[in-house]
Amino acid sequence: MANNNSITAAYEALPKLAKVIIQLFLGAFVGGIYRILRFLETKNTVTLIAGIACLIPPVDFIAWVVDLVTEITQNKITVLAD
Repeated sequence: MANNNSITAAYEALPKLAKVIIQLFLGAFVGGIYRILRFLETKNTVTLIAGIACLIPPVDFIAWVVDLVTEITQNKITVLAD
């Protein structure tokens, strides 16, 4: 779990509408960076690989859609972001 002083915890604490707007406009980039920062907190290698993959153009569109859906439905990025 993220500690209370982490960047991912600060992102998760944003209002749902703010996170959805961020995902709409910057989601392809934010999802990858979120996962890389999450790796630094959890040391889960799969999260790092997913974060790097989310920054590659064909994958970033898929990750953007998935992250947008999870933000709307679950109020946080959940897929491959342990």
